[in-house]
Amino acid sequence: MPVEFTPLSIILMSVLAVSFIINCAYLFLLYNKFAFNEVGPEETVASKGPVSIIICARNESENLQKNLPAILEQDYPDFEVVVVNDCSYDNSKDILEEFQLKYKNLRIVHLEEDDKYKHGKKFALTLGIKASKHELLLLTDADCLPNSNRWISKMMENYNGQTEIVLGYSPYARQSGFLNKFIRFETFMTALNYFSFAIAGKPYMGVGRNLSYRKELFFKNKGFASHMHLPSGDDDLFVNAHANAVNTRIEISEEASMLSEPKRNFSDFWRQKRRHMSVGKLYKPYHKIMLSIRTITTLIFYGVVIASLILKVNHQLILGVLLLYLICLTITYKKAMKKLQVHDLWFFSFLYDFVYNLYLALISLVKPSASKVRWK
Repeated sequence: MPVEFTPLSIILMSVLAVSFIINCAYLFLLYNKFAFNEVGPEETVASKGPVSIIICARNESENLQKNLPAILEQDYPDFEVVVVNDCSYDNSKDILEEFQLKYKNLRIVHLEEDDKYKHGKKFALTLGIKASKHELLLLTDADCLPNSNRWISKMMENYNGQTEIVLGYSPYARQSGFLNKFIRFETFMTALNYFSFAIAGKPYMGVGRNLSYRKELFFKNKGFASHMHLPSGDDDLFVNAHANAVNTRIEISEEASMLSEPKRNFSDFWRQKRRHMSVGKLYKPYHKIMLSIRTITTLIFYGVVIASLILKVNHQLILGVLLLYLICLTITYKKAMKKLQVHDLWFFSFLYDFVYNLYLALISLVKPSASKVRWK
């Protein structure tokens, strides 16, 4: 059937072409740098310097009981674990003090609730950093379990004379159901973005479940002073402000990942994501623009495809473009997913990609003010 060049078809094809080119640029010029290139520490002597691991925990007795031994028993010559027991009213204090009898490298900072002064995670984290003894800091959460006993070693391998920040990876545990698959895909996309931007010399965020930086960098820049009033952003806003092409490295090996427990219902997941995204508007303009363009053009691309099918305008040609795009996307995602340990998701990655970008658009419309969210 010949292509009809009506005004409507010209508009649809023009919009489709622009959105297709932009999305392919993200795939080939950004994501492929991560997906198809070997990423690893530079050829240098692996750092074995002393490390302080910082964990902030509020009412995390069950997670501390389950995960803390795997952190305290890491295969690394010199490290301490500083746990900030942030106003817990469960039996976290008893569990930590019991662990302290067995593990001499465990240090505890207890915070008590103050009715006159309410604080967020950044305050607790700052106290934990101040209490730490070592220059190299490694951050995680109480609900995270290291994937191996070489987690510290693999993260520290990235430190050389210029390194000040190391971005790690923290996937969610695999469970049954669509929600779990989507949560894991969303985490994959977040990691694909911040790892790809870091490789391109434009690092913009990291996740506090697996993040390392130098104590000197923290205090030189007055810690979280510029956004201490915001409950969220202890990880991504700090990285966004201080990471650059020279001082930032990434670590994606399976041994260095931290496994987290995912939310089990949509309302908890939605609340968590609203909190995470509430600070996105404070990113540097370049990062906000680049992240927004991908979401907008993806939705426009799929929107044009749907509109052409409904209106029966050049639908054969447009379906051909859609097929080409999905092939490119699936190939890139499959390679990246293998690196990030979620290769079981690749077969339906095109479906998750559409739902993911739609979800980003929706959550951006309803996300709360960054000053109105709480970390626990």
